[in-house]
Amino acid sequence: MCATCGCSDEGGVTVTDLDAPARAHPHDHPPGSERDHDHEREHDRKTDIHQDRLIQLEQQVLAKNDLLAERNRGWLDARETLAINLMSSPGSGKTTLLERTIRDTGDDLSISVIEGDQATFLDADRIKATGCRVVQVNTGAGCHLDADMVRRALRTLDPPIGSVVVVENVGNLVCPALFDLGETARVVVMSVTEGADKPLKYPHMFRTADLVLLNKVDLLPYVDFDVTAFATAVRNLKPDATICEVSATTGDGMDAWYGWLRVRRATNPVA
Repeated sequence: MCATCGCSDEGGVTVTDLDAPARAHPHDHPPGSERDHDHEREHDRKTDIHQDRLIQLEQQVLAKNDLLAERNRGWLDARETLAINLMSSPGSGKTTLLERTIRDTGDDLSISVIEGDQATFLDADRIKATGCRVVQVNTGAGCHLDADMVRRALRTLDPPIGSVVVVENVGNLVCPALFDLGETARVVVMSVTEGADKPLKYPHMFRTADLVLLNKVDLLPYVDFDVTAFATAVRNLKPDATICEVSATTGDGMDAWYGWLRVRRATNPVA
């Protein structure tokens, strides 16, 4: 279970019908009664204790993850390896973008991949078909990769010295942003088939990005997407954000992405 977000804990999910009228429990006491006040005070006390425990547990989980992430970073540094944490919502085109990137730059950058999904080997099979070395991590009900999962995957992957490792994270714009994997840089993929307001709705994800790739720009004539509003929202969160408009399908703009990768590889402190 993810102690931070409760993503694999069915008991942590609450469904609220905002249009439904409030219904009294048959054993409820009249509002304002002494017994009702006692019940409310006891409920508040238990709620406070529960919240305190959740905060402590979250802090412990993130602290442990950060420690493992630093170990991953040290391991990668020792191998002079650039690690990219590739994040997005489902359907943004991450895997298609990664397939094209490997085919176009494989000999140059020597890319290998850690593929994160809740289930199946479908995306890993697509990456493998490019001839790239790939390790699949299935998270079950988990909504993100963490540093320990990546630690185990890196040992299995065994990337060559001086190469590039791309971690394709689970499709999710929330929890992956919270977990340091030991990566060198974070790249967020966003497609024009999503709303231009995504940075406003998911600020932490975009605030932590080193690069934002706006994908599927070949579809701009057919969708209602305000590129200027999107770029403004991203830069309001991170003024120095780099944004590249790309199409993984047609190849438009991909050279800018490849150039960014090459610069990061060349300027990697241990390279």
